[in-house]
Amino acid sequence: MNVKAENDMDILITGSVAYDYLMSFPGEFKDHILEDQLENISLSFLVESLVRRRGGIAANIAYNLALLGGRARVLAAIGEDFREDREWLKKNGVDTSCMKVIPDSFTASFFATTDQNNSQMASFYPGAMAHAGELRLGSLDGNHPDVVMISPNDPGAMDAYIDECKHLGIPYIYDPSQQVVRVDPDTLRTGIESAQALFGNEYEFHLIADKTGLGDKELAYTVDYYVKTLGEKGAIIFAEGKEHHIPAVLSDHIADPTGGGDAFRGGFLSGMNRGFDWETCGKLGALAATYCLESEGSQEHSYSLAQFEERYAEHFGDIQLQ
Repeated sequence: MNVKAENDMDILITGSVAYDYLMSFPGEFKDHILEDQLENISLSFLVESLVRRRGGIAANIAYNLALLGGRARVLAAIGEDFREDREWLKKNGVDTSCMKVIPDSFTASFFATTDQNNSQMASFYPGAMAHAGELRLGSLDGNHPDVVMISPNDPGAMDAYIDECKHLGIPYIYDPSQQVVRVDPDTLRTGIESAQALFGNEYEFHLIADKTGLGDKELAYTVDYYVKTLGEKGAIIFAEGKEHHIPAVLSDHIADPTGGGDAFRGGFLSGMNRGFDWETCGKLGALAATYCLESEGSQEHSYSLAQFEERYAEHFGDIQLQ
């Protein structure tokens, strides 16, 4: 049994706060893509459902961390349309005091269409997030966090937070994920080389290696640890010279793939907050991700610590979170 550590890390999560517009396509995208016509591609999919959900990577991570009793502050730019949902996050344990409302702006929006194979096509409108670079870690009245998570955001803001963390001596976890394709190689490499840790999925790690030359072997000597999520194959954590393979918690019902990786991060951080070992942190992330995948939307799931402990025990053995 793992015993709860008396830790209460102040984790500041930077990144997007957004609305997710989620659509379902009753077919498979691959059946409509002609490989010899990619340069002329022009597709329109008739979807059978549309819902709007609370989302955004920073908000998703913080919500999942709060579900597991962690302390999470979010530094983000939001639109005037997010006032009610900001209060909802606050009521669910997320510290929203560092969110800034941008006048006459809409909150960032993520538009995703998912097919029957759980493949996705998506686009993102930054909205208020384009002003994230106006927010500064140094404006937190001297109340500096123990660690900062730099997740996808306005690229200029991500660079600014890296520079501030270095200047203020605050360790940061670098999670460029969706923004890997937009960040130039030198900037990406600089962000990784100064980071305490790196997060991403399998494809994003391949992109990072291609753009920077930092493959798994090089990363092992560059960051303290890295976490590579592998979807239904689980995840890999490399830390202290050892590779830990974390199995996924499989489910008979996957409602929506959106936000699963963010939930994993929230679960992982909750374990780190408690001082658990690497494998336990990963297993907390794996189960948190499954809870999210079983709901339509990235912040629609909920559970008590007792319920989480019971389900964790079914897959991995006893754990104490309360």
